[in-house]
Amino acid sequence: MSDFQYSSSSKIGVLGLVVAAIATIILWQFYWGNYVLYPFSILATWFHEMGHGLTAILLGGNFHKLLLFPNGSGLAYNSGNFGSLARALIAMGGPLGPAVAGGILILSSRRYQTAHWCLMALGSIMLLSVLLWIRTLFGVFAILLWGLLILSIAFQTPQKIQAFTVQFMGMQAIVSTYHQKHYLFGSSWVNINGQNLVSDTARIAQYLFLPQWFWAALIMVISTAIFWWSLKIAYGSDESIINN
Repeated sequence: MSDFQYSSSSKIGVLGLVVAAIATIILWQFYWGNYVLYPFSILATWFHEMGHGLTAILLGGNFHKLLLFPNGSGLAYNSGNFGSLARALIAMGGPLGPAVAGGILILSSRRYQTAHWCLMALGSIMLLSVLLWIRTLFGVFAILLWGLLILSIAFQTPQKIQAFTVQFMGMQAIVSTYHQKHYLFGSSWVNINGQNLVSDTARIAQYLFLPQWFWAALIMVISTAIFWWSLKIAYGSDESIINN
């Protein structure tokens, strides 16, 4: 067994993630940057829609299908005997899905072994979602490729590459929340694949009465807290050790 001791290198890791996050936000300001980040936008949408569906399952409901579209939008269909609070939580589960997933990914990078298992779990869940829920040809193709790529990294790359992969994917997932700020704070209605639908934050406001901007701001604050908390735990101690 070989050990990797975090010391000054851990600070470089944190700095690298923060710089990558800032670079990602800057890239979004250019039209060509959206093309560069397109695969991660699709991944973020998958996290978002899975957040809706899995929250519905956790609250005793059903997750019927997930639709992903080439423009990066998506829809999740669920049902259940839900009250207002449960429906608000399901609506919130989507925007918070990328941040929660990103936090788990970053935390898993603390040790090589957990990074490896996290990649295996993520890739497997993606392939499972293709079988159980995804019902668009584009979505099947995109998430199948993502799942196979992640499993390939888990089985065929060195441990440091696997740790870097979960860190980078986790950062991209969390930062994607900021890319959706116009969706969170914008109009109460959104057009997805030709359908005019109530946005997630507007839906939360309908169920819990406080204004849309409040819930949008809360989601942003929670996402930021998850990023900070996951980095603090993953890199917070000079005595932290990554084991293979």
